[in-house]
Amino acid sequence: MTAITPEAATIRLSAEEAAARKRLLTVLFVGVFMAAMDAAVVAPAIPALRAAFGVDNRQIGLITIVFSLCSLSGTALMASLSDRFGRRTVYLLDIAGFALGSLLIALSNSFSMLLLGRAIQGLSAGGITPTASAVVGDTFPPEQRGRILGLVGATFGMAFVVGPVLASALLVVASWPWIFLVNLPIAAVVFGMGLRALPQAPRTEHPPFDYAGMAVLALMLSCLVLGINRVLDDAVGLTLWPTLLAVPVLGIPLLVSIERRAAQPIVPLTVFGTRQLRTTWVLCTGAGFGMGSVIFVTSVAVAAFGTPSRQAGLLLLPLVLCSSAASAGFGRLQNRLGPRAVMLWGFGTLAIGSALLGLAGRAFWVFLLGTLFLGAGVGIVVGGTLRTVVLDEVDARERTAAQALVNIGIAIGNLVVVATLSALADRAGGGMAGLRLAYLAAAAVHLAMMAVSLRLRPRG
Repeated sequence: MTAITPEAATIRLSAEEAAARKRLLTVLFVGVFMAAMDAAVVAPAIPALRAAFGVDNRQIGLITIVFSLCSLSGTALMASLSDRFGRRTVYLLDIAGFALGSLLIALSNSFSMLLLGRAIQGLSAGGITPTASAVVGDTFPPEQRGRILGLVGATFGMAFVVGPVLASALLVVASWPWIFLVNLPIAAVVFGMGLRALPQAPRTEHPPFDYAGMAVLALMLSCLVLGINRVLDDAVGLTLWPTLLAVPVLGIPLLVSIERRAAQPIVPLTVFGTRQLRTTWVLCTGAGFGMGSVIFVTSVAVAAFGTPSRQAGLLLLPLVLCSSAASAGFGRLQNRLGPRAVMLWGFGTLAIGSALLGLAGRAFWVFLLGTLFLGAGVGIVVGGTLRTVVLDEVDARERTAAQALVNIGIAIGNLVVVATLSALADRAGGGMAGLRLAYLAAAAVHLAMMAVSLRLRPRG
């Protein structure tokens, strides 16, 4: 019998560890992909859902609003539970909850049941990405985190390529419930693999849950979402939205007071303790603004070039592919360039893309070039850089809560950009004139985010 030398044992252990990390990354990537793809498949299903439940355009908008409300609240809740009970437990709970919500939607015989399913989906989806990001921080060394989180960002791009195509195909060969039923086998695979791949958290004593902080934060985020959505509602927006938007502002001192006294706060105030972190939270909102500005690209194609609305979505394919490539590429370059340089590149690229779309006019090549720049910029700013900065700056016990704030910042930016650009486009009379104004304004915002990026440290 051949003896196993210590060197051989070390090599075999390293190989086993590498295999375990690959299984872990598969669980994280597929889970994030599933949650991201759901956002991409809903849009093609909207006409079918509206016809199936006999609702109007205002009511069908609740599908997005309910998901956003629950996702934002669920992000903070799941992050706190993850820090208390372990990433493995909460990640698997989120995967199971997402599958349950998908099943309820597919089996819905009423619009209320469909909204309940979307609420459960949103609550669960809110915890998947921040928990996955925290697992990366727990498991991988700092020099590898940027590359891995960049791939997580690229996963979103892949989802937005596959999602609409899959949804359209299922609507042709089957019916709308199958768009949500496809989540079930994916969730089952992720759950089964996660049971074996995700590390088990040690048993520890937990301080009392921060119920007061969670309630105040949920109220603030709910009013923010409803207030931003009411901006677009001319009938009641002028009376309701100022009040709704005032609640988050007035709630900040109350939340700070509660969190200072909480044994384990839902929003640790230490995550605002350094200039690096405070700058990052502002940039997260800017990243969400850039990501959301993509929503009007197809409208530019229709208004400027007369592209049929059913075919306009195909023009997003180069944008999404470019976004995925930029996210993965800059994730690899992050350690070499540093966060300041990466964010300057990202917001600078977004500014160029937005300006080109605003100036597209009748030149199709300008439009196409603008979409490529816009896609690359989104991939860079929403990739792994900001998440990596947060992982490096906060204590290990606060990683998930901090990653949740990244998600909340991006989501707020998404909501703000839709409301702002829509209002600007309508004020300019709609059509290409309105879209031109909207995208030039977006370019100005991205330039402002470049100035904010200068507050980041050049390295680390």
